[in-house]
Amino acid sequence: MNAADLRTLDRLQLLITRRLDGLLHGDYLGLLPGPGSEPGEAREYRPGDDVRHMDWPVTARTTQPHVRTTVADRELEAWLAVDLSPSLDFGTVGMLKRDLAVNAVAAFSYLAGRGGNRVGAVVTEGGPAKAIPPRPGRAGSRSLLRAVTELPKGTGPGSLADLLDKTRRHTRRRGLAVVVSDFIDDGDWARELRRLSVRQQVLCVEIVDPAELRLPDVGVLDLIDPETGDHVEIQTGNARFRARYEEAATEQRERIAAGIRGAGASHLRLSTGADWLRDIAAFVAERRHLAAYR
Repeated sequence: MNAADLRTLDRLQLLITRRLDGLLHGDYLGLLPGPGSEPGEAREYRPGDDVRHMDWPVTARTTQPHVRTTVADRELEAWLAVDLSPSLDFGTVGMLKRDLAVNAVAAFSYLAGRGGNRVGAVVTEGGPAKAIPPRPGRAGSRSLLRAVTELPKGTGPGSLADLLDKTRRHTRRRGLAVVVSDFIDDGDWARELRRLSVRQQVLCVEIVDPAELRLPDVGVLDLIDPETGDHVEIQTGNARFRARYEEAATEQRERIAAGIRGAGASHLRLSTGADWLRDIAAFVAERRHLAAYR
């Protein structure tokens, strides 16, 4: 990695630190809603609360049912499953999907590494997945990001199912797993995602480009599949063709969402045409708000 690349990574991490620290406030909480193991404060029981969290001493003193809240565990281990296969070498506005995926890796490694957590990654560039051992803190996040960006670029199709399987094998303790991918894969990745979710809190970060959802009317387009090399020309001036494309794209994204939902994972969609940092901050803030009232 040359000096220009290092400066780019430094600017990215500085941007993430400033934006996310400015948009997210409050006590240390996990990225996703769910009980932790550290005891928090007692509050009055609300319908729907887990009775296993009843605080019987406070209930006895006040004669009103109380539950003991929990805060997210500290010093956990988080893993990022990062799909940088050739299908992400596409982008029509702002940046490539690959660039957005790397940005998401930087943001979530920073968020997951706060409080001394250890963060590792399993990455595919279109070939066999490679593991990057977990390291703690911001220095570990920076080291991980460098390792991800220095991996040689692959040429063949990657396997999301294999990536998830290898990630699961590296997660020897309960923690957080963040999957960054466009989920454009014909393999049985939903099955592997369900297996990963058995012991991990899983967040799926779906990377999309606006042109994948709706074709613009720009005349004849010459397209090449980056994974197979297949070549095709399409006429975007045909309104009926654009409508069929949008319908097929909607069905594809619904299948992806259903696969993620079926695994019990959380789902965040990031677009190359949107403010990805604000979308991440809004997602995390909403989950923290939900967790505070559970």
